Amino acid sequence: MEDGEYTAKDITVLSGPQGIRKRPAMYIGSTGSPGFIHLLYEVIDNAVDESMGGYCKNIKITLTREDNCDVAEVADDGRGIPVDIMEKEGRPALEVIMTSIHAGAKFSNKVYKVSGGLHGVGLTVVNSLSEYTIVTVKKGGKVYRETFSRGAPTSSLEITGSVPSGDTGTSIKFKPDTSIFSVDSFDSIELDERLRDISYLNPGLSIVFIDERGEERKETQYKSEKGVSEFLEYLKGSAEEVSKPINVSKTVDTVSVQIIFQYVKNYSENVVSFVNNIRTREGGVHVTGFHTAITRAITNYLSKKNGNGGSSRKPQVPITGEDTREGLIAIISILMQNPEFEGQTKEKLGSISIKSVVDTVLYNGFSTFLEENPADASSIIEKVTSAAEARESARRARDLARKKSVFEGTLLPGKLADCTVSDPEKTELFIVEGRSAAGSSKEGRDRLYQAILPLRGKVLNVEKAGMEKIFNNAELHALVTALGTGIESTFNPDKIRYNKIILLTDADVDGSHIKTLLLTFIYRYMRPLIEKGHVYVAQPPLYGITHGKEVMYAYTDADLEVAMRKYDRKAAVQRYKGLGEMNPEQLWDTTMDPKTRVLKRITITDAQKADALFSVLMGINVSERRKFIEEHATEVSFLDV
Repeated sequence: MEDGEYTAKDITVLSGPQGIRKRPAMYIGSTGSPGFIHLLYEVIDNAVDESMGGYCKNIKITLTREDNCDVAEVADDGRGIPVDIMEKEGRPALEVIMTSIHAGAKFSNKVYKVSGGLHGVGLTVVNSLSEYTIVTVKKGGKVYRETFSRGAPTSSLEITGSVPSGDTGTSIKFKPDTSIFSVDSFDSIELDERLRDISYLNPGLSIVFIDERGEERKETQYKSEKGVSEFLEYLKGSAEEVSKPINVSKTVDTVSVQIIFQYVKNYSENVVSFVNNIRTREGGVHVTGFHTAITRAITNYLSKKNGNGGSSRKPQVPITGEDTREGLIAIISILMQNPEFEGQTKEKLGSISIKSVVDTVLYNGFSTFLEENPADASSIIEKVTSAAEARESARRARDLARKKSVFEGTLLPGKLADCTVSDPEKTELFIVEGRSAAGSSKEGRDRLYQAILPLRGKVLNVEKAGMEKIFNNAELHALVTALGTGIESTFNPDKIRYNKIILLTDADVDGSHIKTLLLTFIYRYMRPLIEKGHVYVAQPPLYGITHGKEVMYAYTDADLEVAMRKYDRKAAVQRYKGLGEMNPEQLWDTTMDPKTRVLKRITITDAQKADALFSVLMGINVSERRKFIEEHATEVSFLDV
């Protein structure tokens, strides 16, 4: 065959499991931690679908550890996967479902009126990407069992026992294939969030999570009787109320819309959306419809009241959608047939018709609420009006800052010690506290690709400040300018000047406080930088140990103990109270050299928990912060005194 020739012999046909194993990311998004846990979600979602249909009241999830890899088992008391023979296939339905793409009962609305599974792919993907899968079904008074490995049956369907005729359900046990995945364990924090969400959206459903992976067996039950109203209380946390909760629900044709929301005294918006119990993290048309309805209802109410000589305070500037959503927490839950998601992982809803359904239902419900609850309406209007005026004030501050930058003839802060390389993929920015630490880090760095931005003292606590104060704050202005991304409406993560943003602070209480303040600012106003993996925290050593001419460093008290035993407790120990106590060579060796340093990447695995924690620790409610400290004081593992 000549070079470059392209014939029928070059075409490869892969069966379902083979194709999935060849390109797993097409079906589960990635082969890292998100894809690994997605396998578990596919199985859980099938059990939840049985619950939504009214056939399942209990789900049990058990995690164990086997040969350095997690093993999951999900059991429900639903109807049980069909085990009878499919005439056309000549095989049991269970086997077809587990080994064939696009095989399932969710293409019509006969068996499942609504469901999270849509494409008949989920269980086949789980099976194909698992070292082994064991399926047990209780149905018709009998117990059926079939085993699989990497998508192929390893046994025939067999009857292994009997149960009372009313005892039904499905149990699926699987061990992900570590030759496919780069991780080997399920993220228990993310799983906790998912199970909590499901319990709130399905009041009365009991979910028991048993974790047997550690030395101690842990068992947690998730069950909610109040449903989304209890969910809203959880999201609200310690935030002070502006209005009472507003609950709007209605079924239009085959679409069920349930929305509950509330205004609180915060500056950020927190909207959590679901379609058929699946969290749509990237939103979609249902969230767009929600935003449109909120803005329309408030602006029309304002126009009506002011037009009739009402007492509502008239805004000094035009109201925008952004203003109507400040301090808004909301849960949007849609149940519908045949939703169109963008991708198998169902991160974003694309069913165009849903936008107008949500818009109409919420607009009518919210407008009625505003008319029937004048006190709450007045508080909401005051909140929105204040947000609009603060936004306009912040815009003026931004314009002033831009004019000042142009007048001074520079776009970068003067205290920034920039690097030589301009390619963002190859550069790092160290955000350093204190003058002495900045001096050591500037001398010790690799000037080719490492930049230093020193900050003076503790930055502004943005949890207690409006946008005008933020834009007038010199330290935050320097940070935003150095990063190049802008902020708020001008924020663009693609303009970032450094691939790694590294917070470098002293290993003491003040250093921890400064890190928290910086992370609060980034989380609130530049969150995509965290989501895209740009933000890190450096780990400077706590101790320097000298024994003769030999020097080593300890990053924890445990490391120090190991070192002291090594030297028979005859070494000299220096406790580093601050970065400035290290000379440039020491700072490079321990904290800045990519070959030897320890960096912790900041990630967001549970946005609701992070949001609530920032509000408690950095917000205006002192009593809630005191309560949190009292409850968690015993959990502190290190306190500099």
